[in-house]
Amino acid sequence: QVQLVESGGGLVQAGDSLRLSCVLSGRTFSIYAMGWFRQAHGKEREFVAATSWTGGVTYYADSVKGRFTISRDNAKNTVYLQMNSLKPEDTAVYYCAAERFGDGSSLVNLAYFSSWGQGTQVTVSS
Repeated sequence: QVQLVESGGGLVQAGDSLRLSCVLSGRTFSIYAMGWFRQAHGKEREFVAATSWTGGVTYYADSVKGRFTISRDNAKNTVYLQMNSLKPEDTAVYYCAAERFGDGSSLVNLAYFSSWGQGTQVTVSS
């Protein structure tokens, strides 16, 4: 059974940076595609970024492109989301997701992922 634990959230000011981490346990991390999604209060959960199980393909939402970077460290069973130039509209609970041998454009679809973490709150003040 896959377990995902996110960390790194917090309260920051607009323009600041944060790095979120998500550790996968219970299975072999290297065969899982990893994604980051977020859900603002009163809104639906939305795609942020994803990387294929090989790490060869990455996708970003238009709203974060150029500011956020997803990366993975297979030796540490961890996926990261480096968030720069944060804006108040980035405020949300950020969720990590995993899908075994995940690849391709389906990575932007939250329904594609079968395993989810509990989320970490990111709050950006203006």
